[in-house]
Order: sequence, then structure tokens, then C-alpha cells
Amino acid sequence: MPHAAAPLLDPVLLARISDLALLARSVVDGFMHGQHRSLRRGSSADFAQHRSYQPGDDLRRIDWRVYGRTDRFYVKEYEADTNASVLFALDATASMAYGSASVTKYDYGRFLIASLAWLSQRQGDRVGLATFSGDIVDIVPPSTRHLQLLLHTLGGSRASGAGRLSTAVDRLTHLSTRAGIVVLVTDCYEHPDDLGRAADALRIRGHDVIVFHLVDAAERDFPFTAATTFEDAESGVRLPLRPDELRATYLAQVAEHHAAVSTRLSAGGTDYVRVHTDQPLDRALHAYLDSRLARSRVR
Repeated sequence: MPHAAAPLLDPVLLARISDLALLARSVVDGFMHGQHRSLRRGSSADFAQHRSYQPGDDLRRIDWRVYGRTDRFYVKEYEADTNASVLFALDATASMAYGSASVTKYDYGRFLIASLAWLSQRQGDRVGLATFSGDIVDIVPPSTRHLQLLLHTLGGSRASGAGRLSTAVDRLTHLSTRAGIVVLVTDCYEHPDDLGRAADALRIRGHDVIVFHLVDAAERDFPFTAATTFEDAESGVRLPLRPDELRATYLAQVAEHHAAVSTRLSAGGTDYVRVHTDQPLDRALHAYLDSRLARSRVR
């Protein structure tokens, strides 16, 4: 295995690794090379900094010496492993099985979740997994001991069938009794308002939500030229089309949909990250890291 981070993040090369545990460990080790700071701040022996007291903060963490000097309340922050509950939810509907190159959206989603779960475990998080199509297909409850079970379940899962995100999220809100982080990996083939309401339902239960929107290169660029019959992966509907006559309209509608999804999710407080499956995983990993750091600053 090469040690450079860039090759280890290339989805084409990752597709050659059948062992998800090896894949995840290699990706995270490469990505985290040179990273020395914790994703979140908690309660450990290593003092980091002060910040202003916010309602709801633990009063035991107020620095009374600083208060005596400044007449203001400041809270001590510490470097620590996180102790968050992170549930990774993977869209397993048939549209995720599409891939115009060597990596399908579903495979890319599996690579991404395996790597993020490994990264989260290293930070001390409880990690869990849910795959869904019409309903929840697989469920691994968040636990500090469930990484290997998560990877095993992920490795054996497949994308098939049709379903709506709202149905699965309704189940997730009842399965996730502990507020934490829900990382949703999907191709966002639903109305933006439906996606937004699903994310809102999770946030109402106290969860932070991150949505990774997976887009295949052909969905992005629509490179087709010859007249052909297109088939909907979930409904089976077939349409004979001339791509050259539809390209401009298709690209405009896709751009409109992506913008609407981003706007709706962001407006509700959900972190939204669009990821192209022909590109390395580093953007998605950085987005996850940045999201965790941003949350730590407001807690």
C-alpha cells in the first residue's frame, strides 16, 4: 500500500481494496498525517483555552480566578477525544447502484462512511450505521464497540429497491434515543422540501445533521451523445431520448435542483456537502472535520 495521502483517497484505487477495515484505516492514516488536533473539545487533563460562558455550560468549568480578575464568566476548554454518538445513514435505494465509471455511488458512500467511522472511532465516538431504502434495511446501534460490526454490515450491504427518505428518517428518529450526530449519505433524488423536512425531523430530536450529496460524473456532465433508452433505476420506467437535444435543459434542471437542495438544507441548520464520486475523498473528510470543529465552538 502506498503511503501518500492523495492516492489513498482516489475512489478508483479504493475500489480495488475489498477489506473495508483496511481501506478505512489506510484512508484515515493518510488523511490525518500531519493533523494533530482533536475534532472537539471535551473534558481532559490538557487545557486548551478559555471562552465566554454560554447558558447551559457546566458551572463547574467556570474559571473563578479569571472571573475575579475580569468580573466576567469564562469557561475552561480542554483538548479531548470526543464522546459523541454518530449514526451514519446510507441511502440503499437502487439509484445509488449507478456508476458511470468503476465506482458506483453506493460504493463511494460505503468508502466514505467506513473512513468517517474509523476517524470518529479514533476520536472516542460511539459509531452506528443504518442503511435504508423503503424502510430501514440494516441497523447497527451506536457504540464504542461497534466499528467492526459496522464495517462488516457495510461490506455486505447492497443497493436495491425504491423508497422515500421521510419513511426511513421517521424510523431513525425513534431508533436514535441519544442526541448526537447523524451523517446522511444519499444522492438526494427527492424534492428539496422533503429532504429538508427529513433533516428537520432529526434536528428537532436534538441531532446535528450532515448531508453528503453524492453525484456521479455522468449525472453531473451528461456526456451521452447517441440516441438511447434511459431507464429509471427505481421505477423501471424507460424513455427513448436524444441526449444532444436535452443536454442544456437537463444541466439547467440539475443545477436548479442542487441549488434548491443546498438552500433548503442549509436554511434548516443542516450541513450540506456535495461530493462527486470521481473525485478523491479528501473534500468530504475535510467537510466532516470542519463541521465537527464548528460545532465544538458553539457548545
